[in-house]
Amino acid sequence: MADPNTDKLFESDDPEQAAADAKDRIDALRREIEHHTYLYYAKDAPEISDAAFDSLMRELRELEAAHPDFIDPSSPTQRVGGYVGEQFAPVTHERRMYSLDNAMDLDELDAWLERVVEAFGRMVPVVCELKIDGSSIALTYDDGVLVRAATRGDGTTGEDVTVNMRTVRDVPLRLREAAMAGLVDAEAAIELRGEVYMPKSSFDSLNAAAVANGKSAFANPRNAAAGSLRQKDAKVTAGRDLSTFMYAVADEGKLAATGQWELLAWLREAGFHVNPDVKRCESAEEVHAFCETALKRREELPYEIDGVVVKVDSFAMQESMGYTARAPRWAIAYKFPPEEKTTLLRDITVQVGRTGACTPVAELEAVVVAGSTVARATLHNIDEVHRKDVRIGDTVIVRKAGDVIPEVLGPVLSLRPEGAEPWEMPTVCPSCGSPLVREEGEAAYRCISIDCPAQSLERLRHWASRGAMDIEGMGEEIISRLIESGRITDVADYYSLDEVELALLDMGRVNKDGEPIRLGSTVAAKLVAAIEASKSRSFARVLFGLGIRHVGKTTAEFIVGAYPTIDALEQANEEDLAAIDGVGPVIAKSIWTFLRTPDNLAVIERLRKAGVNLEEHAVAGEELPQTLAGLTFVLTGSLVKSGMTRDEAGAALKARGAKVSGSVSKKTSYVVAGEAAGSKYDKAVSLGVPVLTEDDLLAVIETGEVPPSA
Repeated sequence: MADPNTDKLFESDDPEQAAADAKDRIDALRREIEHHTYLYYAKDAPEISDAAFDSLMRELRELEAAHPDFIDPSSPTQRVGGYVGEQFAPVTHERRMYSLDNAMDLDELDAWLERVVEAFGRMVPVVCELKIDGSSIALTYDDGVLVRAATRGDGTTGEDVTVNMRTVRDVPLRLREAAMAGLVDAEAAIELRGEVYMPKSSFDSLNAAAVANGKSAFANPRNAAAGSLRQKDAKVTAGRDLSTFMYAVADEGKLAATGQWELLAWLREAGFHVNPDVKRCESAEEVHAFCETALKRREELPYEIDGVVVKVDSFAMQESMGYTARAPRWAIAYKFPPEEKTTLLRDITVQVGRTGACTPVAELEAVVVAGSTVARATLHNIDEVHRKDVRIGDTVIVRKAGDVIPEVLGPVLSLRPEGAEPWEMPTVCPSCGSPLVREEGEAAYRCISIDCPAQSLERLRHWASRGAMDIEGMGEEIISRLIESGRITDVADYYSLDEVELALLDMGRVNKDGEPIRLGSTVAAKLVAAIEASKSRSFARVLFGLGIRHVGKTTAEFIVGAYPTIDALEQANEEDLAAIDGVGPVIAKSIWTFLRTPDNLAVIERLRKAGVNLEEHAVAGEELPQTLAGLTFVLTGSLVKSGMTRDEAGAALKARGAKVSGSVSKKTSYVVAGEAAGSKYDKAVSLGVPVLTEDDLLAVIETGEVPPSA
C-alpha cells in the first residue's frame, strides 16, 4: 500500500503536472539511492544510516507502484524479481576470458618477473591484486545501463544470469555519470569483468540453515557463489548475500584508461566494488612484500582468497607480450602454499574399490582447509599408515595438496592420547567378510570375492561414469538402490532396465505422509534415454568401462588400435597383447585373465545381445593418408571451438597415423593445449615440446600436416 502522504504530495488538478512531478521525484530518488549505494560499496564510506536508506527505497517503491508506467529495469527497486527460468541461454563473450598461469612459489613468481624484464629490458610497473576465490562474471553495459550478465563458462561462451545478477546489491544497474566521460564511446556496449563471491560469514549461515533443514551443505564459498548464480528463481539468489569485486575489461580500447591501475580507479568511479587491497609495484621486492602480507592476512579477511594476481600495468605492454594458448603472458597467479590445519582423527575405515583394492581412509573431525570442509582423506595403503604413524585418536595435520586433494601429513605426537595403538589392516573385507590378500610386490590388500557388494557398486559406478559410458544421471544413490533391490548386479543389467520399474524404484526415504519416495517418471525417462545412448559409445570406452585392472582410457585406445573387435581381442594371447605399444606383460596378463573368466565372458555376451558397440568403427570413407605416422601427440584442456572431446580428437589424429599419448616426455612431438590446459602444458613448455592451439589441431586434422610455424 502506498503511503497516503506520498499520494498527497502529487495531488493536482492537472493530471499531466501530477505525473510530471511524480516522475521528477522518482528520478531524484533513483539518483539519491544510486549515490548512497556507490558510497557504501565502492567507497566504503556511507553517509546515511541503513534505516534512512531503507526509507528512500520504500518511498521509491510506493511511487513506482502508483505510477507503473515509470518503472524502469535499471531502477534499484527491480533488483529482486519473481522470474523463474527454464534454462540459462548461452552468451558469447566479447573476447575470450583466459585462464591464468600459476606460480606455485616465489621462485616461479621471480621467473615470470624475469621474463617481463627480458621483454622490456627493464622492470616495468605491475599491479598486485588479491586472487578472490569466487566465480567469474562478465557484465555488459550498453549506453551505461546493465543489459547482460554472463558466467565465464568455457571462456568463450557463458550462461546468461542477468536476472540473478541484478539482485546483487553492489552491482550498479547504471554506470555513474562521472565515469561516462572515461568511455571512448559512451553509447557503445562495454563488457566488464570480475568475481562474484560469498563472504565467509554468509557462507557459514547458509550452510547452518541447510543442515538445519536436512539439506546438503556447500563444500566451500566458491561453490556456494557459483550455485547461487545459477538459481532458476532470482529470489533465491537475492537471499544468498553475494558480493562482487570487479577488475577487468574485455576490450581496453573502449576506455580512456591506459593501464590496470587506471582501470581500477575508473571502475570505482563507475560505481563498482573494487578490492581495496591492491598495489602498484615497481620492484620484485615490493611484489614479494605484497604477497607475504596477503598470506599473513588471509585468515582475517571476510572472504576467501587463494593467492595474488600480478599484472603488467600498461595495456600497451600487455598487448606486446600477448598470450599463450591458454593464458596471458602479461599476468601470473601466485598461489599460496597449501593451507595446513590440525584436527582429530576419529577413525580409520577401509574403502573397497572396483578391482577389490582396499584403501585405508582417515575419518576426521570436519575442518575447513583452503576454503573447503574436509572430513575424510585417503591414507593410500598400510605402508603409508605405518610410515606416517597415524593412530585413531591422534590430532593430525591436514592440508589440501594443490588446494584440491585432502591429505594427512602426520600426527602431532605431543597430543597423542595414552593407549593409542598402531593401526593394522583388517584380515577380512568390510563389505563381504571374505579374506583380504596382499600379493607379493603390491602395496594394496585386495578382496578377491567376485560377489563383493562394494566392488559391484564401484564397477557399476565406473561403467556409468563420464569417462566410460557416460550414462548421465546414473549416480551413486540410484545405483545403490538398484543393487539393494536386486535389480542389477553387473553392467549388462543396465540394459534390461525399463522406464516403469525405474519410475517405481524406492529411494529409501519417505515423504511427510510416511509414503516411500519413488524415483519418478521424469528421471526414469531421462535415464532410459541415457542408457540407450551409451550403446553407441566407442569400443575403447567400453573396454575401459569394463574395469579391467591396469587398463585406463589411453591403454584401452592402444589395445583397440591393435584389436578393433571384442572377438579379435578374445583370440589374442598374452604375448600378442604384451607386444602392443603401451601395454607390456603386466597389463597383458590382466587382460588375458579377464577374458578367460567365464563370468566376465557371460557379461560381454549379454552386452552384445543388448546392442552395446563391441567394435571400433573405421573413419567413414577411404582410409586417410598416414601423413602423421611417427608423430606423438598429447592432448590437454577442453576443445571449445570444435566441441570435440579429447577422445574424438585423438581418434582423428590416429586416423592419419599419429600416436596419441597420455603423458608428455622428450619424445612427444606436439602438445595440443585447449582451454584450461593443465600440468601437461607446463611440462611441454619446460621440455621445449612444441605446443599447438586448437586452431592448429583443426588444421592438422583437416590437412594431415602440422602448420609450418608450429
